[in-house]
Amino acid sequence: MTTRGKTSARTVFTDPVHVLAFGLGLGLVPLAPGTAGTLLGVLLAWLALDLGLAVQIALGVMMFVAGIWICDNSSRRLGQHDPGGIVWDEISAMYFTLLTVPPTIAEWCAAFVLFRVFDILKPWPIRDLDHRMGGGLGIMLDDLVAALYAAILLVLYRWLMT
Repeated sequence: MTTRGKTSARTVFTDPVHVLAFGLGLGLVPLAPGTAGTLLGVLLAWLALDLGLAVQIALGVMMFVAGIWICDNSSRRLGQHDPGGIVWDEISAMYFTLLTVPPTIAEWCAAFVLFRVFDILKPWPIRDLDHRMGGGLGIMLDDLVAALYAAILLVLYRWLMT
């Protein structure tokens, strides 16, 4: 099941909820599982590029709402609040971050880096959300705020540069 806080591949791949929560297994990578999961968010945003903004937003909302349930159930089954291997929150939040920037390599790289910085450093109120809110909503919400911080900086930068 879990050893020293790490969830086994067998545990993840024998439960569909864990498969989703662990980003199809990306959350099992030994170093920086959140960063690995974030890459899946980039892929999903890229695949949704031609769907139009309304559909992209709807997909993002569905990912967030589903993520509340997925992350809650996975963390409960593992008996831990927000284990590091649960990366659905990073996937969803990265997807939202990318909706705020043009689909260029430079913009997407900047979005990726800024989101990861905010997600790792957890400036106020992200750290408070992470520690005080329980369940799937807490797991999802702290990453959504990190995405919001990244998006604000990206939009502000583009506004200042025009």
